[in-house]
Amino acid sequence: MGERRRRERSLRAPAWLEELVRTTPPPVPWRDVARFAVSVPAPLALALAVGGGLDAGGALGAGVFGTIGALAASLAPQPGPLRERLRRTFAATSFGTLGLLVGQYASGGGWGPVVVIAALSAAAALISAVSAALSLGALQLLVYTALASGLETPLPVAAEVGFFLCGAAWATVVTLVQARTEPLDPDRAAVAAVFTRIGELLAAVGGDAAPEARRALTKALNAAYDRVIRSRSRSSGRSRELSELAGVLNAAAPLVEGAVAAARAGVPADPGDVPAVHSLAAAVAGSGQLTDQRPPPLEQGHPAVRAVRHGVRLVWNVVGDPEERAGAAAAAPRPDARTRLHDLADRTLASADARAFAVRLALCMTVAEIARQYLPIERPYWVLLTVAIVLKPDFGSVFTRAVQRGAGTLLGVLLGSALLAVLPRDGWVLLALACAAGVLPWARDASFGLFSVFQTPLIILLLDLAMPGGPGLVGARLLDTLIGCAIVLVFGYLLWPQTWRAPLDEALREAARALDAFVEAAFTGSPTERRRARRRSYRALTELQTQLQRRLAEPPPISTRAAAWWPVIVQLERTSDAVTEAVIAGRGEPAPDLAQVAVLRRAIRGLEEDVRSRGVPDDAELHAEGVLAPVAREVDAARRLVREAAPGRRGGH
Repeated sequence: MGERRRRERSLRAPAWLEELVRTTPPPVPWRDVARFAVSVPAPLALALAVGGGLDAGGALGAGVFGTIGALAASLAPQPGPLRERLRRTFAATSFGTLGLLVGQYASGGGWGPVVVIAALSAAAALISAVSAALSLGALQLLVYTALASGLETPLPVAAEVGFFLCGAAWATVVTLVQARTEPLDPDRAAVAAVFTRIGELLAAVGGDAAPEARRALTKALNAAYDRVIRSRSRSSGRSRELSELAGVLNAAAPLVEGAVAAARAGVPADPGDVPAVHSLAAAVAGSGQLTDQRPPPLEQGHPAVRAVRHGVRLVWNVVGDPEERAGAAAAAPRPDARTRLHDLADRTLASADARAFAVRLALCMTVAEIARQYLPIERPYWVLLTVAIVLKPDFGSVFTRAVQRGAGTLLGVLLGSALLAVLPRDGWVLLALACAAGVLPWARDASFGLFSVFQTPLIILLLDLAMPGGPGLVGARLLDTLIGCAIVLVFGYLLWPQTWRAPLDEALREAARALDAFVEAAFTGSPTERRRARRRSYRALTELQTQLQRRLAEPPPISTRAAAWWPVIVQLERTSDAVTEAVIAGRGEPAPDLAQVAVLRRAIRGLEEDVRSRGVPDDAELHAEGVLAPVAREVDAARRLVREAAPGRRGGH
């Protein structure tokens, strides 16, 4: 029996490969499925109905470009506030339009197209470092430049762009209709559910329902962290909304601990705390607003009751005390253009990772463009398109994306070619388009590779409608896809050993050191030293976010360990923001006690040492007064999160 088990283990795939291809089936987002199935093929169906069928050249071209625009605008929105969905849709549409225009200069032979592709790729990589919406837009820029370089229709360029924008506008309208009819944003709803369950636990203290309420709270807390972290891992760049939600979850920890302690002791909470917690839930969900009266602190009573009130007040600060928010808004001046340019430079040209990725992406796309011109392949633009899709312009794992997207694209080519071989050129093509489009939102939540399996046949069906080809194109597409994946793996991965690893621990330590220097300069330095230290702190946080994004895109268990650190990173950002606010609030006030500043700096330096030594930090609570009190609370929260995350990262980053 033992020998047989050893043989079975020897025949199994390596653990890293099993994790790479493993997919956890997500729940089916039926509303998104319906939106995609309706919005994507509708422009083509309308054009064919007006033009009289698939043989009408002008109408067919109009329908193809309208459907391409609808696809771009349908893929752009992610779960979140409507304004963020519209921002992503606008970025995808505008950059896609620019790609269609620039692609006209990337066709043909010679060095001109090579220079255009190289410059465009470098710009796309730098743009991706700014935000999640612009990262999506940068991808559309490359994809539609590749399409425009090889896609030929009887329509003039202006008409192609016009129909593309009409299709995008149609898909945006469908998105707005869905937003008006669907329930709350799932990320916010998951976080709000935590406070609802806390309120239910506090109301059940001393009764038979308390144990079940405690278990419900645990499930809600786990679901909220899983939901927010999963959304963060799918985001291709920075998302302020997700960082704010993570900050709310971080701040909720003392309230959770107080509620659990009250339940265990059987001590009812103060009568005012249960409605206050439900008010917090409504404010997080967006269905209500907090009053301007935060519950006062409790000086007497059972320690668990005082802990609950303390937790309520902490979360109230984060979710939004209207009085404090109004004061901060009045005190904090809007950054001038120079400051905003400095912050933008910190995220792009001043970032070593952003510069390296720009060179890497430009190199891969340049090699693909040269291959397009000189290799004897039937649809050469497909190589350029494959590289653009596989080497998605963000800071994710090159190897993971190359393998998963490459394998998915190969399977998608086979599926799309099979559909072309068996489907007649009539309404069945529209049905196939609707089915492939409807699967996309579910596949996107599952994995990069599965998404490519269904995205590729959709693109193939559209391109073959515009430029029909024979059965020999199946082998040609497979060859083009293999060439594109090989370019990414060789020139985007193997030649860049520093991309094989992401030193998250070192980035965490550097961020803690920069924060320590910022605290020192903020309360003891000159205005010039303060500004420089602030920029160094935020630049270190930018590098830390880059390393986190790369780790989240890796297969488990690397991504799982990185996910455990994300709340810590969000808390470091909140601490740096608290220092900035303390400086603003302290103008005209007495200078803070230097002894308290020294205590804060020791705590931050201890945080850096704990990250380096993987030890357990001292959990003694910090005390500070005046403008330093908010900073002390944030530092306390950061130390607690390091203590909680430390066991989850053993085994190395």
